[in-house]
Amino acid sequence: MAAITIRNLPDETHRALKARALANGRSTEAEVRAILNDVASGIADAGLGTRIHRIAAAAGGFDLNIARSSTSSDPIDVS
Repeated sequence: MAAITIRNLPDETHRALKARALANGRSTEAEVRAILNDVASGIADAGLGTRIHRIAAAAGGFDLNIARSSTSSDPIDVS
């Protein structure tokens, strides 16, 4: 398996990667690997709907029977 070294990474970026890794329950190295895999595979460029579709497809898919409501509602007064 290939290995790379990243030089001159700003301290702020390293701290952000460490925080993101902690939030995702993995090491900083594993987090960087996940980010690189997502970007290289195009997942990072996909919208939310596309991401959900890919996850659902990988899990065997599912059917949603959603019908748009024909009733209208009054606008919310935020004044």
